[in-house]
Amino acid sequence: MEVSVTPRARTVWIVVALVSALAAVAAVAWYLARPAPAPAPSPTPSGAPTVAPDPSPTPTPPTPSTPPEDPLAGWSLEQKVGQLFMVGVDVSAPQQTSYDAVSRLHVGNVFLAGRSQAGTGPTADLVAGFTALVSPETTNGTPLFVATDQEGGYVQVLRGPGFSQIPTALDQAGLDPSALRADATTWGAELAAAGVNLNLAPVMDLVPEATAAQNPPIGYFQRSYGFTPDAVTSHANAFSAGMEASGVDVTIKHFPGLGRVAENTDTDAGVTDDVTTRDDPSVAVFASGIEAGAAFVMTSTAVYTQIDPSLPAAFSPVVVDGMLREDLGFDGVVITDDVSAAQQVQAWSPAERAVLTIEAGGDMVLASADPGVVEPMVAAVVERASTDPAFAAKVDAAVQRVLAAKERLR
Repeated sequence: MEVSVTPRARTVWIVVALVSALAAVAAVAWYLARPAPAPAPSPTPSGAPTVAPDPSPTPTPPTPSTPPEDPLAGWSLEQKVGQLFMVGVDVSAPQQTSYDAVSRLHVGNVFLAGRSQAGTGPTADLVAGFTALVSPETTNGTPLFVATDQEGGYVQVLRGPGFSQIPTALDQAGLDPSALRADATTWGAELAAAGVNLNLAPVMDLVPEATAAQNPPIGYFQRSYGFTPDAVTSHANAFSAGMEASGVDVTIKHFPGLGRVAENTDTDAGVTDDVTTRDDPSVAVFASGIEAGAAFVMTSTAVYTQIDPSLPAAFSPVVVDGMLREDLGFDGVVITDDVSAAQQVQAWSPAERAVLTIEAGGDMVLASADPGVVEPMVAAVVERASTDPAFAAKVDAAVQRVLAAKERLR
């Protein structure tokens, strides 16, 4: 049976249907637009929910860094400068000037100079007279370097009972390096028994064989270990190893080489080498000694026109800072040859010699022949360091190298 729908009823039905449809659409829109529910917390092993981490935690402030400790704290300027000098002590008649250098000027190193036949016992007594001066007031309690020239042959300061008669370096070069090392160990033990802890040896100057007799400082006195780089390096390094085995440090010398000069810097002025260059084979010989562990390098006072024609090597930044420090990487102690009485340096005042040494990057001024010049030298370095911060920094760096070398012997 067909149901009859009036026009009014049809209109009402359509309206109701439209309202229902709109309500459904609104419900769907609300559902899609609602915020996503937070994820359920993950249970911990105990079953308790974890707490979500703070998305922006407060950063922990950095811990203030502790400034590095000053390695020279407690040192007066005068005590620091004193470590940069080595004063001569006449082994046959020590002068009061040498004692005063340690006790009054704070000089931290001595050199036994001259010639002695007294033997081990009296030499040890002489050394003890100087080491007894070490105190917190003089050297800040730091032990002395006690040095001498014990090369052998014509250059051997200490002789007599307890000391061997050491052959010349040229004769030593005739030994097998292992035999030379054994002999040098004995010679080093003799020095150590007398209180000597630093030998200003071995010579590493490369001398041309054809002109050796005309080379006054080295060749004439047979101080070279042969005439080839191999002979010099193998035997000089064996000598060094033997000394070091007995607790005696060594000084390789005379950088960058005295093998080509025709005069002696101790007795002549204007000593010049016109041949040696910055990359010369004679320089490579010293590189071998540095690689072998030498703690000291001695600079010559000759002028090298192919390297720095303006200054003796010991006063030259080109030689010390440029060649030794930069080219060869040497970080040990650079000590001058004698700059107290040597004729080669008399054109400069004692004060200038000391200041130039430190300015060049050197660490220790050797005043072996005339201890009387140490006082004006020390005063000049103290005065300059007290007014020039850059120079004072060089002093501090040099002192630290000297103290590091002393630490090796403890």
